[in-house]
Amino acid sequence: MNKNKKDTFCQMLNLKQTARYLKKHDNYIILTHTSPDGDTLGSAYALYYGLNEIGKTACVLCPDVIPQKYNFFVRPTNHVALENATVIAVDIADKKLLGALQEEFGDKIDLNIDHHITNGHYAKQLFLDVNAAATAEMIFELLTIMRVNINDITAKALYAGIATDTGCFKYSNVTAKTHLIASMLYDYNINTGEINRLMFDTKSKNLLDLERRVLETMEYHFNDKCVILSVTTEMQQQTGCFGAELEGIALISRSVEGIDIGVTAKQIDEDAFKVSIRTFEKINAAEIAKELGGGGHKSAAAAIIKGNIAEVKSQILAVVQKYMEG
Repeated sequence: MNKNKKDTFCQMLNLKQTARYLKKHDNYIILTHTSPDGDTLGSAYALYYGLNEIGKTACVLCPDVIPQKYNFFVRPTNHVALENATVIAVDIADKKLLGALQEEFGDKIDLNIDHHITNGHYAKQLFLDVNAAATAEMIFELLTIMRVNINDITAKALYAGIATDTGCFKYSNVTAKTHLIASMLYDYNINTGEINRLMFDTKSKNLLDLERRVLETMEYHFNDKCVILSVTTEMQQQTGCFGAELEGIALISRSVEGIDIGVTAKQIDEDAFKVSIRTFEKINAAEIAKELGGGGHKSAAAAIIKGNIAEVKSQILAVVQKYMEG
């Protein structure tokens, strides 16, 4: 389905139109994606707190257990019945990423707020900004134009989202606007040093054990320009690391000197792997992921591939070869 055909079913909204839309409705269910990271959670909770500030009823639903490291801004939210509710998906490019929530909400998304260039245009309305470094940037702009009071906990959520998708401001997606928004968040009592320590510098003993096992699976291909790491179900069970706790494993592949493409294959079912792809300037991760049935950003993308680990690696290498030769 081409973009024009998608747009006949999905109404594109700009910043001001989205702000008016949010003011118009009253009861909201805000959805995050599976294996939640700081951007989907930070965006969802910042929007939740902002809607509360203007008298709206809202709740946040996550398909997986939320890691404890996000407790500095995550709070219990009220229940909102689906009947007469407006459903919003944040930082979710494809409804398949709703995980356990897809069956109930997959065809009921009223508004999608996202920054992924591979967005599937699955919602009734879409506010998409592919130039935003994080969806949390977009939420900040929405709250600002809606003249919502941003308090300390909202600022913490926004900072977590921006810091996550920029690799703590290290990635090439960082823009002057990213730094400008972050500088305004520093006006609040958010303790960025502690947030960064919790999010980027703290690991459990179990996770360190898993990372050791993952490093032992490392394979080099195409004159050592591509590295593949594997995370099997057995490794997860042996170390007690599951779900969102594995979020940072894919970053290991980016740290290898001389690598152009880093791939991490994480087993999520008996015959399925989530493949995370990390690249640098000259290779587009989103294009690779798209050929594998997924999507994402230019330097970070993902796809779900069916098969055992040998079959998954074979599919990955077949696609990667074209980009290495190109």
